[in-house]
Amino acid sequence: MQRRKFLKSSGLFTAGFYCLRLPAIAGPFHPSEFKGGVAPADKHLNPGWISSIMERGQPTLYRKSKDELKYIGMPVGGITTGTVYLGGDGRLWLWDVFNRNPQGIIPKTLEFEGEKIGSTSGAAYVQPNLPNSPFYQEFVIKVSDGNNTISRSLKAEDFTEVIFAGTYPIGTVTYEADDLPVSVVLEVYSPFIPLQEDDSGIPVTILSFNIKNKTDRRLEVVVGGVLENASLLHKDEGGRRINKRIQVDNASGVLCSFEPSDEKFSKMPEYGTMCIAALGTDTKSFVNLDAEECPEILFKSGPGDAVAAVPAKNLLIGGVRKKIDLGPGAMANCNFFISWHFPFTELKVKDAAEGNYYTRRFKDASDVVRYVALDFERLSSLTHAWRDTWYDSSLPYWFLDRSFANITTLATSTSHRFGTGRFWGWEGVGCCEGTCTHVWQYAQAMSRIFPSLERDTRERVDLNLAFDQKTGMIGYRGEGTGAAIDGQAGTILRIYREHQMSADHSFLQRNWARIRKAIQYLLDHDSNNDGLVDGSQPNTLDAAWFGEIAWISSLCLAAWRAGEEMAREMGDITFATLCKERFAIGKKNLENQLFNGEFFIQLPDPSLPKRPLGSYKTCEIDQVFGQSWAWQVGLGRILEKQKTMSALGALWKYNYTPDVGPYIRDHKGGRPYALAGEGGMLMDTNPHHATDPFGDDISWQVGYFNECMTGFEHQVASHMIAEGMVKEGLVITRTIHDRYHAARRNPYNEIECSDHYARAMASYGSFINICGFTCHGPKGFIGFAPKLSPEEFRSAFTTAESWGSYSQRRDRGQFSAKLEVKYGKLKVKKICVEPDINHKVRSATVMLNNRRLSCTITQYETVCEILLDDSETIYNGQYLTVNL
Repeated sequence: MQRRKFLKSSGLFTAGFYCLRLPAIAGPFHPSEFKGGVAPADKHLNPGWISSIMERGQPTLYRKSKDELKYIGMPVGGITTGTVYLGGDGRLWLWDVFNRNPQGIIPKTLEFEGEKIGSTSGAAYVQPNLPNSPFYQEFVIKVSDGNNTISRSLKAEDFTEVIFAGTYPIGTVTYEADDLPVSVVLEVYSPFIPLQEDDSGIPVTILSFNIKNKTDRRLEVVVGGVLENASLLHKDEGGRRINKRIQVDNASGVLCSFEPSDEKFSKMPEYGTMCIAALGTDTKSFVNLDAEECPEILFKSGPGDAVAAVPAKNLLIGGVRKKIDLGPGAMANCNFFISWHFPFTELKVKDAAEGNYYTRRFKDASDVVRYVALDFERLSSLTHAWRDTWYDSSLPYWFLDRSFANITTLATSTSHRFGTGRFWGWEGVGCCEGTCTHVWQYAQAMSRIFPSLERDTRERVDLNLAFDQKTGMIGYRGEGTGAAIDGQAGTILRIYREHQMSADHSFLQRNWARIRKAIQYLLDHDSNNDGLVDGSQPNTLDAAWFGEIAWISSLCLAAWRAGEEMAREMGDITFATLCKERFAIGKKNLENQLFNGEFFIQLPDPSLPKRPLGSYKTCEIDQVFGQSWAWQVGLGRILEKQKTMSALGALWKYNYTPDVGPYIRDHKGGRPYALAGEGGMLMDTNPHHATDPFGDDISWQVGYFNECMTGFEHQVASHMIAEGMVKEGLVITRTIHDRYHAARRNPYNEIECSDHYARAMASYGSFINICGFTCHGPKGFIGFAPKLSPEEFRSAFTTAESWGSYSQRRDRGQFSAKLEVKYGKLKVKKICVEPDINHKVRSATVMLNNRRLSCTITQYETVCEILLDDSETIYNGQYLTVNL
């Protein structure tokens, strides 16, 4: 077929293995240090390396000359609209926008250590995917000075050097060639505006070219793009492909569609439209370009026909070009759009029959272009404003990259939004359905960036479709599924978080009766009222565990504390007291019975003849997960500090290793999410050589214990940061970052049981904790207690209705802070900050712009609480300052 011939010659990369050792961060080690079933106690970390990862550093750049571009795939489509990747050299690839939901972004099976593994078992980790596309699409540039003409395709092969900067949501590609008289910088993105899920969920990719004349001559520059008609891409019969020239407001281009001969084709997932267009004037559109001469013919052809139609089996390529006249040293910008509109999904889920949410807003791909073109200045400027706010920080560049990288999961086919408005997610692309509570509870990113999506999911799904009115059970995979105790507890904590990320009390008030019943469900799973849940405890490790389990009970303790806080706000003192009392006895028993003097463990169920799968006397990664969650939602300390710190210290000592190679060599089983030569935190280790450490009647899930899964690792790292173990937390985070270095694999695809795994969005929790950020929208409370460089600190923040930047300085008894709102509005009644430990605060001056605000101050331990006499609202462009 002609299409296959063309794609074969289009210059896209082909798959293959690649292995690289980055510069050593630790060592040397003696073989004996890896014996005994645990990680080496002494990590032999390079002090210079540790120092470097805690510094601000430089923006991350990946280069063609260092062979660092070939795995990059930054998602650059709208959230919940499918997956479009930006490659390291500026080409767009993957294009999983056709509602097919494959298992893994590119399903594959390969041989690894004598076994066949697939997309849910780490195949894409072992053999990273390389750019390919199901259809043809390309951008080109032509430069002429009247005498000489140079043409280039925007791809690595056509330039001496290509540099990629992945400051999500904007990927920037710089092209360098000595013989090209212009410099070319390409920015690629889809509108991404925190708190605006609709305008962040537009099915469009924007390619913005910034071109500068490097000479003293006047130049004519033409930039163009071509796009194959991909509607019903794999249909060779049953209709016609149609390309139509369009003019929509301030943009012109080509709409690609399919005219079916049978109505049944119009309900298929791949049926829909795509559009390529350019913003502004001086553009020309082409509906039928010759495949054999493409893309050069784009520069030669006149406009031609307004419409082209060919049989379904034929290749049909449209294109658009834009001309720019550049004087000596002048610079110009031109913007292109590629949009898509494929309404129908094959997902067998309630609400999925309503199609994709974006089809409620747009009638076809040209309507998408119309919307973006009409409001381009706002959409673009706010996207850039967020990117600039996020990176205008005192935090290390690499940390900002890694902690935010996994929000891209929302812009992949892991994440869906149906026509009813319902958000729905796989665990990872095409794998394990139902916005699973015990996986998605780890994810901290969406609630802080798009809080209304999370609130709606709690209300529409967890407290409605998935809710058992009789028992209070929340089905862990949405409608029609059973219980997961960890997921139930985590969802109660998420409900409390969503309440805090609300502007008022209405969310809590509307849902309190069901929230109360969901909390009661956990209370009822403590059969003897000792504060430790018992009986069957299904959980995220895909088995029902039994006995008294530190990590699951700690989650329940945190949920009961959140329940107490919510009950008090609702005036339900009886239930608040019940939660408080059960928490108190549970805290005492967990600390006394499940702490072995070094870390927290699991006690077996004495009623069972054999111990089923569990962690028992081993060192399990989530053992103090409840305390980790408590820091995320401002509950403070729920477990004794000394024992919590001992448990985290044990995880560092026994589970973290700079090289997993010796461990996985001696411990068979588990999926390859970290390879020899790479570091990571192991899920569960047996430091005291317990016999049958994981039970007497173990099952296949025991293989999980030998793995390194980033969502769990991020959870521990964020907890360590919250507790002041900043070095250890950053080392774990950087270890993950290095595993996903672009020279090794795609930096934007943290893998666990398929690609773009939702649990990895736990990485945002590390950002929350390194800022010491807390908030409570209905109470008008916001607080910061930075854990890294608090003497001179700056970071972004988001609340229910605003985002902006917080900065502080403290030195020798002086403290000043500034809260700038850059979008929306922020209601403030109380502010908490953390002056130097020896700073005894005598007075506070609080200013809203130039107006002084009356307040009272309270200082306890290291925290200074500033209570304003009257609630104030800080609007976009305003700022509040504090001087102590």
